[in-house]
Amino acid sequence: MMHVREALRRAPLIDDLPGLHLLAVGSGWDLLRVTAEPGFLALAMLRTTGQSIGPVLYDRPSARLYFAIPSGTTDSWQDLPVRLLSHGSWLVAPSPYRAHEYFGGWCELPDDDTLTDPEKLRHALHKYAATTATPEESPSWKPSNAPASMPTSAASPPDSPQPSALQRS
Repeated sequence: MMHVREALRRAPLIDDLPGLHLLAVGSGWDLLRVTAEPGFLALAMLRTTGQSIGPVLYDRPSARLYFAIPSGTTDSWQDLPVRLLSHGSWLVAPSPYRAHEYFGGWCELPDDDTLTDPEKLRHALHKYAATTATPEESPSWKPSNAPASMPTSAASPPDSPQPSALQRS
């Protein structure tokens, strides 16, 4: 098994993008890709609880975080809006000691063989999902094909009706 740091050190540089490497994924570790907001909140939860955290990469243009986790957790992520990158996947990543203003950078450096515990990460992502869930709409009637901004039967009607395009003055 090659650690993330070693894989990054051996990864070829990308010609058009100085300081960025093409990193092969899946040699003893996988990457879990999550959108930035839940990813940063999950990372904060892991940090505040003192969990060991493996390398975490922030991809600024795509607004995503990538958590390095042990391989073999494919079935664990079915109920979350994440993507598991494993053997055969590639990632563009900056060197560990160079932040790239446009691209982003490492939130947690790949300094050793530490990987993020998938169960702890899963718990943090579930906790985020539970805190951001929207309450059920009121039981007011609304057609199933109505736009989200359409008033329900409980809403007051507009002050004056809008003339249709077919009406003439």
